[in-house]
Amino acid sequence: MKNRILIVDDSFYMRTMLKNMLTDAGYEVVGEAANGQQALEMAAATRPDLITLDVILPDNTGLDVLKGIRLDQPDVKVVMCSAVGQEVIVNEALESGATAYIVKPFSEEKVLEIVGSALQEAASDQA
Repeated sequence: MKNRILIVDDSFYMRTMLKNMLTDAGYEVVGEAANGQQALEMAAATRPDLITLDVILPDNTGLDVLKGIRLDQPDVKVVMCSAVGQEVIVNEALESGATAYIVKPFSEEKVLEIVGSALQEAASDQA
């Protein structure tokens, strides 16, 4: 079964780039959200295996969205993506339940490596 991924980023360009990388690698992108409210609604509706989540969203912070997703789906893997690589924010994201953190700009190899290892971790959690 293909792993199902939800992409959350306010940039249409970033969503498209991530979607292309992930679908080319054989993942199923189940939705794209441009803000925090959409992200929470789509996460609840699609129940993805993994969510890529931008830290800065127009209506909310990715950290708040992460906490909301964690309440509803404690086991979903969340990879934070941001141009903001400040250690404080990275640490807060990881403490709030993010599986990993990618700093933009990122390479396709880096994205696929982190997504792959997060999903492998999910599979071993269920084993």
